[in-house]
Amino acid sequence: MSAARASRIGAVALIVLVALNLRPAIAAVGPVLTEIQDAFGLSGTAAGALTTLPLAFFGSYGLIAPFLRRAPRSETLLVASMALLVVGLVLRLLDAPFPLFAGSLVAGMAISVGNIAMPAIIKRDHPESLTTVTAIYTVAMSGGAALAAGLVVPVENAFGASWRLPLGLLAIPAAAAGLIWLPRALRAARAARAAPPVPAARGVAGLVWRSPLSWSVTAFMGLQSLLAYVTLGWLATIWQDRGMSEAGAGYALAVTSGVQAVSSLLVPVLARRTRDQRPLVLLIVVLTAAGFAGATWAPIGTVWVWTVVLGVGQGIGFPTALSFIGLRSHDAAVAAQLSGMAQGLGYVLAALGPLGVGALHDATGGWTVPMLGVLAATAALLVPGMIAGRNRTIGAPAPGGAAADAAAAALK
Repeated sequence: MSAARASRIGAVALIVLVALNLRPAIAAVGPVLTEIQDAFGLSGTAAGALTTLPLAFFGSYGLIAPFLRRAPRSETLLVASMALLVVGLVLRLLDAPFPLFAGSLVAGMAISVGNIAMPAIIKRDHPESLTTVTAIYTVAMSGGAALAAGLVVPVENAFGASWRLPLGLLAIPAAAAGLIWLPRALRAARAARAAPPVPAARGVAGLVWRSPLSWSVTAFMGLQSLLAYVTLGWLATIWQDRGMSEAGAGYALAVTSGVQAVSSLLVPVLARRTRDQRPLVLLIVVLTAAGFAGATWAPIGTVWVWTVVLGVGQGIGFPTALSFIGLRSHDAAVAAQLSGMAQGLGYVLAALGPLGVGALHDATGGWTVPMLGVLAATAALLVPGMIAGRNRTIGAPAPGGAAADAAAAALK
């Protein structure tokens, strides 16, 4: 193996290491949410808020970063992200409701920083293999969620411990990722001190925020994330209420996350066979709606089938939403602004999902009304998706021109 190839593989491995830590803090809560509710006497709304808090801040840094006069280097942001994540994970282990919620808030802020920093590193360091590395990054995030959801209850049972042990152990890989990235961050910081400041492109920001296409991309990102976080936050509890064991519900949730990881690799393959991304949007909506309906109302013995269906639909949805940021941007400056807008506002919208499901469950005492609301949100995904899926770019002189064609080719 050549030194250059080994260096590329090592760089991708570093990306994977961080990506594995960007979802477990959320995914591990679902299988033990009932225990946490019992331990602190939380209502369904409060339990929904526990999963909502980190989601509400998943894109918070993205709203600020494009307007900073001189943003920190991406490597520095990643180390800060992992350090802040460790603090949040440890904080919520304390035996009181306030640090439980405060720790979830801190974890969400930490993940927000990583969410924005990592795509910038991929675009800068891997321009010749952007979609491949992005797919690997997406797989690693989903894989981390799957491992966390599947192992949290077995680890708890193996040690005869409470929910605090498996949730606390998540701090170890986060700390390791931060330490491994630290040398690169120090080198980047030294280089940044010698570089001139780069002013924020406020004119580009105005262009992006006034564009209806930007709002469609943002709505698609938000709605598909809302559906994904309902899956992480509540499906395990729904299955337990339907008669599954705590461990079985955790395994089913892990299957969904694992299938998401694998099916995300289908996006570049499917994109080659279509003129634009609208067929992908339709496929996402149909599979996601079928998966939610089957997981909620089909015979409980068939739940494993519906976890796969749901996993495929949501697995295609997330990388498609991420790809819209690059595909609908005329240049890198537009992409940076659109990334902050789509992830910043999108994750705020997504945070309403678990909270709304918990509130509707409290109000009705069952899961029918909450899940009908989830299905309505799934259907609504079609509207922004069909707009965002057309081959147009923000900032281009005219839609359908050479820039749009080049953007469409980026998935291939």
